[in-house]
Amino acid sequence: MSGAGGSLSSQQVEQLCAEFRRDFDAVAGEVGKVIVGQRDVVREVLVTMLADGHALLEGVPGLAKTLLIRSLGQVVDLQFSRIQFTPDLMPSDITGTNIIEEDERGHKNYKFLSGPVFANLVLADEINRATPKTQSAMLESMQERTVTVYGERRTLPVPFLVLATQNPLEQEGTYPLPEAQLDRFLLKIIVPFPGEADLMEIIERTTTQNMPVPRKVISGQRILEMKDLVRRVAAAPHVIRYAVRLVLASHPDNPRAPESVKRYARYGASPRAVQALILGGKVMALLDGRFNLAYDDVKRLALPALRHRVITNFEAEAEGVSADTLVKDIITAVPQSAE
Repeated sequence: MSGAGGSLSSQQVEQLCAEFRRDFDAVAGEVGKVIVGQRDVVREVLVTMLADGHALLEGVPGLAKTLLIRSLGQVVDLQFSRIQFTPDLMPSDITGTNIIEEDERGHKNYKFLSGPVFANLVLADEINRATPKTQSAMLESMQERTVTVYGERRTLPVPFLVLATQNPLEQEGTYPLPEAQLDRFLLKIIVPFPGEADLMEIIERTTTQNMPVPRKVISGQRILEMKDLVRRVAAAPHVIRYAVRLVLASHPDNPRAPESVKRYARYGASPRAVQALILGGKVMALLDGRFNLAYDDVKRLALPALRHRVITNFEAEAEGVSADTLVKDIITAVPQSAE
C-alpha cells in the first residue's frame, strides 16, 4: 500500500492504526473517568489535538468545559497552563513582558518574564469575557506558534495547543470573538446539557467520595508521533475536491450554494476550513482503521469545522436561523462526486 508516508504493507497499516486507536482510547478513557457522558465532545477535542489545531468549546456555565480540559492536561504528559480571561486582563498577562533586573554590581538589565501562553496545553478559560484587544494577543500564538514582545519574536513549545471555552454570546459580560480569531480554531465544539442519567451520575461523583482522579497514560513524544502519523494518511484528489466544494458552497455568492446560504449567510468559510476538514478527517480515518481519507471522514467533521466560519446575516438572526442549520444544508446539497 502506498500513500503520503511511502509504501506500507497492509500489516503495517493495521498495526499503526491499532496503536493509534489504542492510545486515543486510553486518553479518552481516562478523561471519561472524570467527565460524565460528553463522549462526542471528548472525541472532538482529541481529534483537534492530533490534527495539530486549536478547539473552541461553547456551552452555558456549569457543563464541565474547564474540568474536561484540565483533565486532559492531567492525562497527557505535557506542560499545562490556564489563563482566566476577564475584562481587565491585559495582553502582557498572556504573552509575558520584560522586567528590569539588577545584578550584584548594580547593573540593570532587561529580563523576559514569560507568560502562561508558553506551555504545551493552554486553557483559555471564558475567552470571550476579555476585551477584543486582549483576545487579539492570542492571534499570533495560535497561527504561527510564536509570540512577539517588544519587537523580539519568541518560539512557543512544541506541541502547542489552545483549548478555549466560551459562554454563549447572549450571556451578559461577553465580547464576540473577531472572525479572524474564530477562524484560527480548527473546530468549534458545542457542549450540550447532560440528560437525566448523566446528571444522576454527576451528582453521585461530585457529592460523595467517589470522585476519580485521572492518571497520565501518554507522553508528549507519543503525541508528536501520532500527529506525524495523521499527516501521512493518504488523501485522494477526489476526496479533497469534495472538501473544497463544501467550503465553496458556504459562500453566498457561489452558484452551488444552497438557497438558505444565499439568503442567510454574510460570509463563507476560509481556506483554513478545508485544512480542518482534511486533517481532522485523517484522524477519523485512522480511528476507523484506514490509512486513506474517505468522504464520510470529511462529512463527519463538517459541522464542527464550518459552524464558526459561516457568518450569518441580520435576517438569519431575526428569523432564528443558525450557522448549524446552514452547514447541514450545505452537507445535504453538495454531492460527493463532482457533477
